[in-house]
Amino acid sequence: MSGARRLNIQGLHHVALISSDYEVSKRFYTEVLGLSVIAETFRAARDSWKLDLAVPGGGQIELFSFPGAPPRPSRPEAQGLRHLAFVVPDVDAAKTALEAQGVVVEPVRTDALTDRKFTFFQDPDGLPLELYEG
Repeated sequence: MSGARRLNIQGLHHVALISSDYEVSKRFYTEVLGLSVIAETFRAARDSWKLDLAVPGGGQIELFSFPGAPPRPSRPEAQGLRHLAFVVPDVDAAKTALEAQGVVVEPVRTDALTDRKFTFFQDPDGLPLELYEG
């Protein structure tokens, strides 16, 4: 591909999520996962909230509420987004911290390709989330 036609992607800016219960998801992402709020906006014309959350190391999660949004299958092998992965320094410690807050976390496994530890859990809407030891 020629240089003139390159996209020159420099990183991931954000991932957008639509929650079924905005307050429950807001609490999960801010209090349980500990993400910092950048901005929170109510859009009256859409009767919708938008919460911008900072992901350490760069990038953001945009959390939306849309009244009447249809559910989406989120089984781990469904087509579309498979999961979101967060880097943590110690998967075992992060798993223990999540479990202390009532989050169900799968057993820790080791990635056969990288020899790094990882585990999965779900957000309040069943979106698969991964902790990956960096």
